[in-house]
Amino acid sequence: MLPARTRKLIGTFVFLAFLIIYSLIAMALGARYLASVHGIWQFLFYAIAGLAWLPGAMAIISWMAKADKQ
Repeated sequence: MLPARTRKLIGTFVFLAFLIIYSLIAMALGARYLASVHGIWQFLFYAIAGLAWLPGAMAIISWMAKADKQ
């Protein structure tokens, strides 16, 4: 089991990498498939994509925040 400090350091880098990769994929998908559709569909896609990263982020943060075993 990793100490809390190490988990937080690793989690920070994993979290940043996850956000960067996720946002680039969402942006590429939106630009490729939604460039010629009506604005409401673009809005819905980006609204959903803007919230879809939260479960992954919550999993990383909850792993980082676990207390050390005594």
